[in-house]
Amino acid sequence: MPNDNITAEPLIPAIRTDADGQHYLAGSRCSGCTAIFAGGRSVCARCFTRDRMSEVRLATRGTVYAFTIVHRSFPGVRTPFVAVTVDLSDGAHIRGTLENVAPTPESIPFDMPVELVFTEVVPPGAAGRAYLSYHFLPANGTTSGGFR
Repeated sequence: MPNDNITAEPLIPAIRTDADGQHYLAGSRCSGCTAIFAGGRSVCARCFTRDRMSEVRLATRGTVYAFTIVHRSFPGVRTPFVAVTVDLSDGAHIRGTLENVAPTPESIPFDMPVELVFTEVVPPGAAGRAYLSYHFLPANGTTSGGFR
């Protein structure tokens, strides 16, 4: 996976680094119904079973389920950008930013294959401090409009 040499602190708790230095998103799997969710949890949202959730590594590929083009955001955040909800190949759903596509509706087909990549970012208001974050790119290196 690209950028596995980033050593910055994770921006969110679900971002983890394994013993080999590879970054991944952690999720939870229910041993009762096998549903997978992003992040940690103790109760399954599908079958409501308690204390039967175990941590899993989330998939790194998926497809765009929904998107919106954001034109106004917090001060210091470059707009426009594409916010997406992605159906991961393991059944989990996660939100993120889609990069390397033009921020136009015709550039982003539903079910567009995407892949998860990790990057170092300096959020607005972080006083120059870098964090490990993630975003999505069109799968197989394809781009739509070359926008970044």
